[in-house]
Amino acid sequence: MSKSLPGAERQLVQTPHRAGSSLVPAALCPISACPPPCGHCLVPQPISSLSPPRSGLVLVKNPHLDLMEEDILYHLDLGTKTHNLPAMFGDIKFVCVGGSPNRMRAFAQFMHRELGLAGDGEDVADICAGSDRYAMYRAGPVLSISHGMGIPSISIMLHELIKLLHHAKCRDVTIIRIGTSGGLGIKAGSVVITDTAVDSSFQPRFEQVVLGDVVVRSTELDKDLAEELLACSREIPDFPTLIGHTMCTYDFYEGQGRLDGALCSFSSEKKLEYLRRAYDAGVRNIEMESTAFAALCGLCGLKAAVVCVTLLDRLEGDQIRASHEVLWEYQQRPQRLIAALIRKRLGLGPALLPAD
Repeated sequence: MSKSLPGAERQLVQTPHRAGSSLVPAALCPISACPPPCGHCLVPQPISSLSPPRSGLVLVKNPHLDLMEEDILYHLDLGTKTHNLPAMFGDIKFVCVGGSPNRMRAFAQFMHRELGLAGDGEDVADICAGSDRYAMYRAGPVLSISHGMGIPSISIMLHELIKLLHHAKCRDVTIIRIGTSGGLGIKAGSVVITDTAVDSSFQPRFEQVVLGDVVVRSTELDKDLAEELLACSREIPDFPTLIGHTMCTYDFYEGQGRLDGALCSFSSEKKLEYLRRAYDAGVRNIEMESTAFAALCGLCGLKAAVVCVTLLDRLEGDQIRASHEVLWEYQQRPQRLIAALIRKRLGLGPALLPAD
């Protein structure tokens, strides 16, 4: 039996695999080539640490991929036979993901200018134009991809993105989710760098049902990367930036304690009590993708961060009332911070241009 790793570095199977009516202990797993972590075993087994592998390559945790003649990345409209993935993406060092296709196109154009690339960047092409699920753009070593809204949507995109980076033999990749969120006890417009993504019970975990078993995965993010981003924020004094927990929910309305959905079964007092408990647990913002993002990236050895701007303080209300112009400026703030990090990593100095 493999030695168990600390909780942040393990995959736990809550419900044991059953063979007929008998529980199957881990030592008697029915799968002959059972690589850790085993989705059929009761006892926790080790997974890769949150640090990337020494080679810097992106890991995949699926032995079946080696048996496939072709891997079709269906939702990205890419594939290992139809595209030369190493030639197209092998030099990618930074991947930025966000919900909106338009926002990620604007970010790619912004990075095009920040990196001093030829042209004005206005004609950046959507690499996934053959699919209407996601949009993907690149600016030099930066890949910018939309992921839609919610855990199911980002999970599909991440599975295919991680395989893409693996097939392309990318090395030393940093991946960052940039987006919007509801704040908790902080000013609207504040930028939150996530240290740990937590679920609706304020626990650092992502639960995934696999073949009827509930698999629990760690949602810890790279602390060094979070601190590096915070240091970069000191070069941009226009807005407050902080590190805190991010709560990830499966729903925008009831799941986040809103009083303004089509359904609501709780009082305003109960809502505030819940949100205050979240604040006391270290939560500073709320969104709908971070636990899945942290879990998948951590399992595959990617250095990952979540950087979201807050559009309101949920302790003061539920509806976003700021003007379109104010919201647009808020949404630029994570982009400016990420640009500062990328420019610093590439030796280009601090980012000076405002995002469009």
